[in-house]
Amino acid sequence: TGSRDKTVRLWRTSDGAPLLTIAGQDSIVFALAYSPDGATIATGSHDNAVRLWRAADGTHLQTLTGHRDCLRAVAFSPDGTTIATGSDDASLQLWRTADGAHLQTLTGHRRRVCAVSYSPDGTTIATASLDKTVRLWRPG
Repeated sequence: TGSRDKTVRLWRTSDGAPLLTIAGQDSIVFALAYSPDGATIATGSHDNAVRLWRAADGTHLQTLTGHRDCLRAVAFSPDGTTIATGSDDASLQLWRTADGAHLQTLTGHRRRVCAVSYSPDGTTIATASLDKTVRLWRPG
């Protein structure tokens, strides 16, 4: 879970016991996602940044910057090589997981992008926005 107290907490699903608290965010955590292999957690926050964390111990791996407003959505591609992020700046941005390189900015929404999801084959990304639209993207 991500929180207003700038932490991410991992919980054991069988009994709800806390497993790990990740501190080190600079602001409220609005979005998070596990990589497909479970090794990495990506968080999106109020400070416009995406942070990558080692899931096993909470070690900070890297910070990705480029959005101009709060991060509201984050998703890993099915193969884990790319991260898609949605923001209050109405954009969808794509990042290479291995080195954090910014790959592409996609625009078209008029308001906040509040949800991002990859298709199972990774070729299409769906975004939902406060502009009352859902868009399908095929980044190239």
